[in-house]
Amino acid sequence: MRKPLAAGNWKMHKTLAEARALVSALRAGLEARPGISGRVDVAIFPPATLLFPIAKAVDGSPIVFGAQNAHFEAQGAFTGEVSVPMVKETGAATVLVGHSERRHVFGESADILTRKVAAVLGAGLTCVYCVGETLDEREAGRTERVVGDQLDAALGGGMDLVRVVIAYEPVWAIGTGRTATPQTAQQAHAFIRARLSEMYGQSAAAATRILYGGSVKPGNAAELMAGPDVDGVLVGGACLVADDFLAIIDAVAAG
Repeated sequence: MRKPLAAGNWKMHKTLAEARALVSALRAGLEARPGISGRVDVAIFPPATLLFPIAKAVDGSPIVFGAQNAHFEAQGAFTGEVSVPMVKETGAATVLVGHSERRHVFGESADILTRKVAAVLGAGLTCVYCVGETLDEREAGRTERVVGDQLDAALGGGMDLVRVVIAYEPVWAIGTGRTATPQTAQQAHAFIRARLSEMYGQSAAAATRILYGGSVKPGNAAELMAGPDVDGVLVGGACLVADDFLAIIDAVAAG
């Protein structure tokens, strides 16, 4: 039985004071929901500057936190970068790898992302690996080829999937207000699980959580969760407002 996960990617948002206020509101909301931690896991991904203070803010709560990005080298002359060991030192449990903004805005290649996945897993952290197609790729009927190639590139090295979470994020639905229909999301998730089964076997694939991301809001989270292969959500803008994220967490828990 896969426990659902509600994850919030803060992107480049929140000052320290704003972050503390948001976490405080999330903690209060979760405490007001008895037993919620038994039904859903909750994770947040703040900016790198907030990792240490967030560790203190979430201490004693069911909220885990992670980094939005990390370099694949443990150290070196990489100005502006943060390594996986540095992230781990903050107490972070997980790292996002392959978000569409890293692929398409910052130009991270399949080779770079493959090395990042290996570095995260090698450090004993959980990797949330993001995959997804652009609008042009979808309209050309290439969704499965693109997503399959992204999975093969980073996860084809015979690794253990126990600490891997997949996030399907169609690029055309991120920050656009457009959302995949529940049927479209389920179709993509079913393909991903089938591909993982081919790569690692049915048992490993069946145990791997696959999240949907792309304009997830309180109003559509429940219907997106209806798909049998949708195991949670990776939320952008809506996770920056405590009441909205809590409503989404409720929908995922009920999923």
